[in-house]
Parts: sequence; structure tokens; C-alpha cells
Amino acid sequence: MGRIRAAYWDPEGTRYGIPTFWWQGASPGYATRRQLRARGLRPGGQPIAGQILWRGIGGTRAAYLYRLDLARPKRTATPAQLRAVRAALTARRTCPTCRQVRPYYIPRSRGECLTCLPL
Repeated sequence: MGRIRAAYWDPEGTRYGIPTFWWQGASPGYATRRQLRARGLRPGGQPIAGQILWRGIGGTRAAYLYRLDLARPKRTATPAQLRAVRAALTARRTCPTCRQVRPYYIPRSRGECLTCLPL
């Protein structure tokens, strides 16, 4: 075990307060948010159960770990929520001057589509 890895090895949490592992050295019962999402899960309000520390650009980097047995299934959007998002995205593409729905988002700095802009 190298010095760098040994500095980040604290599975009991005595040095850092929570169980700490080196890069790719976490126990099987833990997962990061991205790993949970890939499995169709979410943390579900549980506290951070551990961390991974490694040396990166700008100093020591950290990735927080959550327990797999306490994770909950991801929530799905209701049909009403999906309709609301679709309407909001359509409103961002609708020009207030000519009322045309464009295939791009209307620039907020300009306030109208590129066709209506004075040159």
C-alpha cells in the first residue's frame, strides 16, 4: 500500500469522522450517486455513509458514498409534470413578436427570434 493510498484509508472513520476509502477501494455495500442512478436508485434522504478521497487538480477530491440497502427506487414524473415541462420548453422556443415556434431557444438577451431582430 502506497503512502497516498494509506493516507486515505480509514474504514472505521476514526481520522475523518466517516468511513474513508481510496480511489476504487470502497466496500461493496456502498455506492456513489451516479452508481445509484445507474441502478435505478436514489439516496432517499439517508445521510452520507462514507467517502472516497483522492488527489486531484486543486487538492484533495472527495466522492460521497451511500448505503445500497437504504437506497430507494427513483421517482418517476407524473403525466402532468411531463406536460408542464413540455409546455415550458415550447414557451422558450416561441417568439413573442411573431408568435412562431422556432427550432431553437429564443436568446434571452435579445428577446425575439433571429428573424425578428433588427439588423
